[in-house]
Amino acid sequence: MPTESDTHYDPSLGNKFIFVTGGVMSGLGKGITAASTGRLLKNAGFDVTAVKIDPYLNVDAGTMNPYQHGEVYVLEDGGEVDLDLGNYERFLDIDMTSDHNITTGKTYQHVIEKERAGDYLGKTVQIIPHITDDIKRRIREAAEGTDVCIIEVGGTVGDIEGMPYLEALRQFAHEEPEENVLFTHVTLVPYSKNGEQKTKPTQHSVKEVRSIGLQPDVIVGRCEDRLDPETKEKIALFCDIPTEAVFSNPDVEDVYHVPLMVEDGGLDQYVLEHFGLAEEALPEGERANDWREIVTTEKEGTVDIALVGKYDLEDAYMSIHESLKHAGFEVGVDVDTHWVAADELSKGHDGQLEGMDGVIVPGGFGMRGSEGKIRAVQYARENDVPFLGLCLGFQMAVVEYARNVLGLEGAHSAEMEADTPHPVIDILPEQYEVEDMGGTMRLGEHTTVIEPQTLAYELYGDTSCSERHRHRYEVNPEYFDAFEDEPLTFSGTAGNRMEILELDDHPFFLGTQFHPEYTSRPGQPSPPFLGLVEAVLEEPDAESESEPDDADTETEVTH
Repeated sequence: MPTESDTHYDPSLGNKFIFVTGGVMSGLGKGITAASTGRLLKNAGFDVTAVKIDPYLNVDAGTMNPYQHGEVYVLEDGGEVDLDLGNYERFLDIDMTSDHNITTGKTYQHVIEKERAGDYLGKTVQIIPHITDDIKRRIREAAEGTDVCIIEVGGTVGDIEGMPYLEALRQFAHEEPEENVLFTHVTLVPYSKNGEQKTKPTQHSVKEVRSIGLQPDVIVGRCEDRLDPETKEKIALFCDIPTEAVFSNPDVEDVYHVPLMVEDGGLDQYVLEHFGLAEEALPEGERANDWREIVTTEKEGTVDIALVGKYDLEDAYMSIHESLKHAGFEVGVDVDTHWVAADELSKGHDGQLEGMDGVIVPGGFGMRGSEGKIRAVQYARENDVPFLGLCLGFQMAVVEYARNVLGLEGAHSAEMEADTPHPVIDILPEQYEVEDMGGTMRLGEHTTVIEPQTLAYELYGDTSCSERHRHRYEVNPEYFDAFEDEPLTFSGTAGNRMEILELDDHPFFLGTQFHPEYTSRPGQPSPPFLGLVEAVLEEPDAESESEPDDADTETEVTH
């Protein structure tokens, strides 16, 4: 919590809770709205944390296809969670734990286990009070030790799977002092064909919320543009809140500009006054301003990075996209990320990589696209194109080198080809007897020892680093000798495990068994990503002064 010397915060005021719900449709950007609110409160001097509620029955996101919920984000403690927790870590610059992600599967599993153990003393176990009590307990435990906890309820109000959570929030608000709870509702404000901002979807959404027993204190309207004054007044009138409690969240060029947008609208000040914290906050002139400085830095030129994956979906590689942005912030360039279908590369379509300033081969699982990823590694190695391989990308770099340099014909990963004559990548020994899929990989933060006088040492500036992992396979120890005295060396290890590889006499060729993208932040870019972008800029033919391709719309993102 803020100390008396900075914000004069009185701990007796208790935890403050902001509940964020969404209406009309999913995918409006509740998470970004919540994270932006938290960023502003942190700038004002308060300790802020967040909780993401996912109403699905999965215990966690670990077994989900990226087409369902985007990337699986890995936390420090090994929790496999929704990508929104990645946004919270990046916006709030905090490390979260599995306790900050509540799912229906996790909640029901816990309650059923207690019932089986006889903890309820023969009572009938029901949604109310047992499930709702467990939800409230989890929220309070996650909030402990902080000033403000922001709780995002996934999905859309009215979804049947979300009803127990909304009931838990209703009870929560009944149990807490009114000044300690604030409800924010994010809705869509579309345009009609004649260009009028329509409030009826918001009215119906708020009606649905109120029918459950919740009254929004703040409404955030997602629209292409700022809400017109008359639109705000109409929403306020029909949703029974003050006009000054209606805020605009228009489309912006980059999600990192959302905190600036809602700050300009006065959202942070409204929240502080609602909580009675305006006098406790740092004066406006003393609040942290580094976020604004970082994300509004003028860019000089653009670099183009090929991301060779099997999912044609930016959310599947969200943390990689964001890590490249962070590196761009640091060196003052825009980074355009171009998705390249690994399946197409396996058919010999190397033309998709021509003109790219750098190549990234990301993590993943399964056979599909693996040959294309190997081909991308080969292209980058042979053409001196800066390369970064992450997890599976690291493993495919080992396979490519084994095949095309060491001459180990048919070399592959045992994950992809069980009968390969040269399983240079094999399953982790502790995985031999594992049967369950969920939560059983090598997960979370582990320490890697880095060899001095290597590229990895230059990037991290230390003889060790701690990064997050998510894998079942590793470099096969039986082939360590084959790589001795080779230009491709393993510069980072964890005991008998190879963690980092690099290639001598190459502008930039690095692979990591871990996922450095999960710890990248604005203002604190991941060393491998920063190194990749800096290597691109050092190349004599890098088109750092070129303008962005008008056909590439990935920089024009909405949230």
